[in-house]
Amino acid sequence: MEQQPVNYGDYLQLHKIIDAQYPESFKEGNQPAHDEMLFIIIHQTYELWFKQVLFEINSVIDILGKPSLNDNSSELQTVVHRLQRSVTIFKVLVQQIDILETMTPMDFLDFRDMLRPASGFQSWQFKIIEARLGLKFEGRHGHEYYISQLKKEQIDIIKIAEDGKSLIELINSWLERMPFAEDAKFWQDAEGENFWPGYERAYTSSLQDAEKNNSSYFKELFFNEGTPGRSLSAKACRSALFIMLYRGYPMLELPFQLLDTLLEIDNQLGNWRYRHINMVRRMIGTRIGTGGSTGSGYLQGAMEKHYIFKEVAQLNSFLIDRRDLPGLPKILQEKLGYNF
Repeated sequence: MEQQPVNYGDYLQLHKIIDAQYPESFKEGNQPAHDEMLFIIIHQTYELWFKQVLFEINSVIDILGKPSLNDNSSELQTVVHRLQRSVTIFKVLVQQIDILETMTPMDFLDFRDMLRPASGFQSWQFKIIEARLGLKFEGRHGHEYYISQLKKEQIDIIKIAEDGKSLIELINSWLERMPFAEDAKFWQDAEGENFWPGYERAYTSSLQDAEKNNSSYFKELFFNEGTPGRSLSAKACRSALFIMLYRGYPMLELPFQLLDTLLEIDNQLGNWRYRHINMVRRMIGTRIGTGGSTGSGYLQGAMEKHYIFKEVAQLNSFLIDRRDLPGLPKILQEKLGYNF
């Protein structure tokens, strides 16, 4: 079929987007509040970016959810690239707060009471993002009412997201099947000793007196599969730590970028929550939110509790100086490097 000419406005559906702002204060009988237009457009923009982040995360979950991920193909690079794009979007979300903060507290009061009970707390897309990344219902701050103000169809969508495989669960499965991880011949160091006992000794000897308790935690984290409530298994933790330690080898460079990107997702979400808290305190002080939450108090609790990849972050506690790393056997070095 012949390609029909594409019109810019029609392609972007600008007639829907540009005409989608209906300030409450502009309705008949109210005093128009100039800054309400900004308030609406900022939040509409947030939701559009949330849609794009979900699009990226869902595609990553589809790739990682395949029966077998080919690490020697472009699939892993695609996963890293799309998650890094999501990180960049989260940075934009943080920066948009600068624009919103051009509105003063008095400007906000001109229309705030007209918004009740609407609230950012009702953003079901953001809750889906958290669920798809791996935030469990029981791990939520204020989980007893986090869906209480949503419509049934929105709650259903969130429940589906919570019931499906999350990114952290798929990352765990990917780490558990790291090539050569269970092959004994790869896990003898240059002196013929098994890798992990040798590494544990090197790690323990690097601790300060005040850190000695970490030595007992080493075995629990990396060798006790029965620890309840963990997102990463002991086997996955061993693989992830190994990737962090030897990321200079070509085969581990991309896996390390993936782990590092997960940490950056948590970092940017934390930045977003922190800026949000400060903005709310600036705008309404200690008053409750329009949706009935405790305002900045709720946001503070969520910021402290909603770290999704904290188990990846805690692995950094078990790193040692490069100069003290156990030497790897030649057969493993060849597996991790370029071979011609």
